[in-house]
Amino acid sequence: MSYTDENGPVLAADGQPLKRSLAIALRRQKIRALLLISPLLIFVLFTFLFPIASMLFRSVENDIVAEILPETVIALETWDGQAGVLPDEAVYAAFAGDIQRAAKAKVHTRVGLRLNYEKSGIASLFKKTARKAKKWDLEADAPFKDKLIATHKGWGDVEIWRTLQTHSSRYTSGYFLNAVDMRKTPSGPEFQPEDRQILIKLFERTLIMSLMITVACIALGYPVAWLLANLPMRQANLLMILVLLPFWTSLLVRTSAWKVMLQQQGVINDLLVALGMIEETGRLVMINNQFGTIVAMTHIMLPFMILPMYSVMQTIPPTYLRAAKSLGATNWTAFWRVYFPQSVPGIGAGSILVFILAIGYYITPEIVGGNKGVFISNRIAYHIFQSMNWGLAAALGTILLVAVLILYWAYDKIVGIDNVKLGG
Repeated sequence: MSYTDENGPVLAADGQPLKRSLAIALRRQKIRALLLISPLLIFVLFTFLFPIASMLFRSVENDIVAEILPETVIALETWDGQAGVLPDEAVYAAFAGDIQRAAKAKVHTRVGLRLNYEKSGIASLFKKTARKAKKWDLEADAPFKDKLIATHKGWGDVEIWRTLQTHSSRYTSGYFLNAVDMRKTPSGPEFQPEDRQILIKLFERTLIMSLMITVACIALGYPVAWLLANLPMRQANLLMILVLLPFWTSLLVRTSAWKVMLQQQGVINDLLVALGMIEETGRLVMINNQFGTIVAMTHIMLPFMILPMYSVMQTIPPTYLRAAKSLGATNWTAFWRVYFPQSVPGIGAGSILVFILAIGYYITPEIVGGNKGVFISNRIAYHIFQSMNWGLAAALGTILLVAVLILYWAYDKIVGIDNVKLGG
């Protein structure tokens, strides 16, 4: 109930202006709605947004050298590494104190490993120096320049000090440069030696093979989706069970089964030999290469393509085809000009789903791909679990994420994301 003051705004029953009462009620409604979804928001924040933000930060974080060798970093700020002359005694003395403290705290291996990513051999240099530095008296054993060079000849190499100076900042672009087969040097970014330029090739291989897998899934999945949408209910349900059957089997088991089937002494080669299609000595190499990865991943990704296409095809009225035929269209013309355009949104949805899943896949390429069929995701896993170069892994992951977002944006501009649907 509301009423109007003769000289003022419309008032609510409690005497407050109606506009203000409505704003308060709307605000309370929004707060209640926010409280209802707050558990989901917190879950998404800690399981999705926070890990991504952490990955993005690790790709530029570089505080190991500055934290473990603080005095050395400060002393090197006045050294001109481009002159080709070794640092003065003040830098060596600062380093002696830093490496002794690092050795006693047992953190010298961290800085050694970090710099070893940039110049091979520094990790062993730090280990040997740290063992000797524990016994030094920082006052009685000075000066330290000759002592450090006598401990390891690497401390007489200008390049070692230039590497330490170049990678002493708290934030770096070095990981991103490494991710595109370049490196950060005192003289600026440079390309890696040819025998170490593999990451750009891996990115290209990942994109091309993911596209091939997507196309293969469309070619194999479209007829199956059409059958599901047009068969009688009983047969369609049976076929749907066969489509969903892989989801009831472990991914590792399915991938291992393909490894058994595709190897040179496997089922497929044995069958081809038995049929006389190939010679015993000419067995096909279908494993540990790109072919094996494409075959295995197409099988694994196929349900993700079939289900979106089927959900769209199910909504296409069969009367459209009958109407086209009654107007003189052939079966092919009716399909191509009437049925297929209406099924394109399902193809788009399935393609996006399969491509994005394929581009980040890890297990299947690792098992059946060998050295020639692995993806960039396998390299990311290598740097996380084996080389422990988390910064480079984060940079590779960030580039992969940006590439997917760019492709998604391009797809939206060309096709239109509003045209993608899962049925309805």
